[in-house]
Amino acid sequence: MAVATRIATKFNTYYAEKPVLTTMVTNAVLGGVADTVAQLITAFRSRNAQRSHENDSISIEIPDFDKGRPPVIGEIGAGTYSPAPFDFERVTRFMAYGFFMAPVQFQWFGFLSRAFPLTKVNPSVPVFKRVAFDQLIFAPFGLACFFTFMTIAEGGGKRALTQKFRDVYLPTLKANFVLWPAVQILNFRVIPIQFQIVSFQPFSSVPLAVPSTETPKQPFVSSIGIAWTAYLSLTNSTEAS
Repeated sequence: MAVATRIATKFNTYYAEKPVLTTMVTNAVLGGVADTVAQLITAFRSRNAQRSHENDSISIEIPDFDKGRPPVIGEIGAGTYSPAPFDFERVTRFMAYGFFMAPVQFQWFGFLSRAFPLTKVNPSVPVFKRVAFDQLIFAPFGLACFFTFMTIAEGGGKRALTQKFRDVYLPTLKANFVLWPAVQILNFRVIPIQFQIVSFQPFSSVPLAVPSTETPKQPFVSSIGIAWTAYLSLTNSTEAS
């Protein structure tokens, strides 16, 4: 808890001096963490699938070793699972997207704060307005930017981009509508303030690091933001493969 407090204090100090740059760097770090989690999930799934396949197999292959020499180490079980190498380029793409998208998100969340300020009299109304505007306007735009950026960065052309929008854009947008409105309403209206920390504010379809000057945000929202970006990474990589 003390470490988290020190990190939050440092973050707020940097943010006060250079808010946009701090947001860009933090977004890049969160994107890298999320994609790393996604790649670990993919490796774990592949290993389990391989083990399941090996357990279901009823045939036993006996290597045809050369007579007169012992088997070389590694010759037995040569068909065992070999994990795919970690994709550093993929992590870099996610970090780049978070870095360059941050100024756009920064301006958007600033607009939400100015347009719908939280009041002590009836704070629920501006909260619902923020969530509604964010989900109906920025979420579709943010996901479109995400899939476009990733497709182009992966070397895909117009055909690949069209296929990605046709196959995964709408399902991902629906998943966004299921998750984020509930998370943000819970964040603003239910979580006790003593369990909150001035930290990350992933207010939209892609997590954003912005400290709030009105209502502190808690680590649980940051965790959900990373999990959501990991989900985007898995969705994007599945479609690309």
